[in-house]
Amino acid sequence: MRKNYNPWLLPPCLRKIRFYCKAIVIPICCFQLIRTLFVPTTGDFLLLICLIGLCVAFHKDLI
Repeated sequence: MRKNYNPWLLPPCLRKIRFYCKAIVIPICCFQLIRTLFVPTTGDFLLLICLIGLCVAFHKDLI
């Protein structure tokens, strides 16, 4: 049986890092999307997919 994830059980430094990552991942994802539209490379696509996955994980509180 899986226990529910509770971010308040993390140490304070990790909670702060999680908070700042959650706040900055959307602007970085938007910038990467614009960059991918102008200069599409394989690395840009992979980075954009990883950032979108990170956004979804933060939105659904998986991380």
